[in-house]
Amino acid sequence: MGGNLTTVRDTSKPVNVLSIQSHVAYGHAGNSAAMFPLQRLGIEVWMVPTVVLSNHTGYPTARGGALSTEMIAAVIDGIGERGGFAACDAVLSGYVGDPTLVAVIAETVRRVKAANPDAIYCCDPVMGNDTAGLFVKPAVAEAVAGSLVPLADILTPNRFELSRLADATVESPADAKAAASKLAMPSTGVIACTSLRTAPEEIAVFASDPAGSWVVRTPRLKVAANGAGDAFAAILLARKLLGGTTDAALSHAVSAVYGVLEATAAAGAEELQLVGAQEVLVNPLRRFIAEAVR
Repeated sequence: MGGNLTTVRDTSKPVNVLSIQSHVAYGHAGNSAAMFPLQRLGIEVWMVPTVVLSNHTGYPTARGGALSTEMIAAVIDGIGERGGFAACDAVLSGYVGDPTLVAVIAETVRRVKAANPDAIYCCDPVMGNDTAGLFVKPAVAEAVAGSLVPLADILTPNRFELSRLADATVESPADAKAAASKLAMPSTGVIACTSLRTAPEEIAVFASDPAGSWVVRTPRLKVAANGAGDAFAAILLARKLLGGTTDAALSHAVSAVYGVLEATAAAGAEELQLVGAQEVLVNPLRRFIAEAVR
């Protein structure tokens, strides 16, 4: 079981997130998409890279490679030696390239929760998408489903990933609600599913927790920018850590990412305009309301 997901935090104390995911030097994906939104929302981030690349793999070339599981584990051990586990409010994980690393992340979550029972775990189960299909090794997908999903207090799959995790067809918010109920997560868990197909010119994000289920619908923007899902997971986690209800956190996260995507489209840019549009991370210009799903 994770910590209380609705408790209002003491704002006089720093909120710390251990973020374990990929890192790119150029542009925004993985930790490079999650870290700045978290910081802009007042969260301290301890960034542990799993992969260091020149840029995301949507470009014709990407230089760099994965860090060894041993090195990643050693960095995490070092954070623990500084007393970091007891001060850690959440663990966030994203892309994992090797099944041995899944075991390290799972053990890290257990160690953090042992040191701080109020800590929560946000798992972005990065496996694939509708365009590329499964883009991690099948062994990684199996390890994430078997070892990380059951530990997750917050799970943020896209439509493709939720379909795979639940072994169910997911198209609508009702489908997402049914699929979410099949996952073996903590009873207090939050599931947020992105990229739902609700109308030709519309896209939707679903979320549920023990209090209810909600959907936020936005216009579909003509922009394809990697890292939007990574930013969404980070913002949703931040709003939950700061004491927000799931429907309010969902509304804020979707509205903030929409604002960034809108700025990216207006700039004609290939990379998310996270820095240029940073004000919308805190105060979205256009707010999309979460509607209850019956």
